Amino acid sequence: MYLYPSVLKGIVPKGKDKKDSTEIVRKYINNWIRETLLLQQAEKNLADEKKNFEKMVEDYRKSLITYEYESELVKQKLDTLVSDDEIQKYYEENKSNFELKDNIIKVIYVKVRKNAPKVDKVKEWYRSDVQKDKDALANYCYQYADNFFLDDNNWLLFEDVLKEIPMKLYDKEAFLQNNRHLETQDSTHYYFVNIKGFMTKNSISPLSFEKENIKNIILNKRKVELIKKMREDIYNEGVKNKTFEF
Repeated sequence: MYLYPSVLKGIVPKGKDKKDSTEIVRKYINNWIRETLLLQQAEKNLADEKKNFEKMVEDYRKSLITYEYESELVKQKLDTLVSDDEIQKYYEENKSNFELKDNIIKVIYVKVRKNAPKVDKVKEWYRSDVQKDKDALANYCYQYADNFFLDDNNWLLFEDVLKEIPMKLYDKEAFLQNNRHLETQDSTHYYFVNIKGFMTKNSISPLSFEKENIKNIILNKRKVELIKKMREDIYNEGVKNKTFEF
């Protein structure tokens, strides 16, 4: 095998001096020699069947073309609207598949600096179920809190909430069973947590927590069915038009 000077054209960036240019070309040639020697050694020692890549390349080409076609079909034909009734039905029929692997909670959470104003009011508001107190807490958080979560209608992983708090719990399930409010601090911040609801791991996960997951499951099933039908239609069309024969 030969490395011709024409191959070396363009490998040296413009503006390089003679010394740098020579070094770049030398490294390129040295790497080419190493790779070529390795290839020759492999060619010499591999059995012929191990060196026949034509079928592998052709199979890969076929799979790429098929994948692109199926992807375009899914983009154009897949019905992506999933109703709440469909999600509810799937959940009811497959509840055993939705066992919680982690503890989840509904929570009000506020992190505020120690020098922030009206911290004593935050201690009242975050525990309250009165709407005016909730509104006051929301207004306060948008102005002064460094971090907060006030949507107690949505479930969160308890582990994710604990990452925000400077406190280690060794029996998380016991803590959830026996506590509704948590107040702690570090050198710069106060942390306030109001646990509005919880479910421990190994119980059945609530529908609201699994809704997006179920939607994706339904869409994936539709996708599989759409591709399966497309393949069957193409086969049947081929039979009808006699585009192949045994």
